[in-house]
Amino acid sequence: VQLQASGGGLVQAGGSLRLSCAASGATLNSYTVGWFRQAPGAERAIVACDAFGGHNTYYADSVGGRFSISRDIAENTFYLQMNNLKPEDTAVYYCAAGVNLCYYPAPRDFNSWGRGTLVTVSS
Repeated sequence: VQLQASGGGLVQAGGSLRLSCAASGATLNSYTVGWFRQAPGAERAIVACDAFGGHNTYYADSVGGRFSISRDIAENTFYLQMNNLKPEDTAVYYCAAGVNLCYYPAPRDFNSWGRGTLVTVSS
């Protein structure tokens, strides 16, 4: 499956953004999808994960209650709704797809990646 991320940009603290990840080459129904982020000098880290078949959903502690992952099967697209953004959310965000469930998801669990989209949150 090929992935194309979009929706990043500059936003003030407290604002919202919605990232999109459009898939092609396969339907997302049978995939686990996830969002990762990587800040300068840091490792790529999980933000949110939604397992195939509705098995489970995972959120990093730092974004719980503020971010929400969802998918639109008809559009073959999944999303990351980000609310109440903070400066520490500034990073390049990557979408990914894989076949494992969302138990302590890590980059190694995903084999398809979109190009990153930059989110910058100003204070």
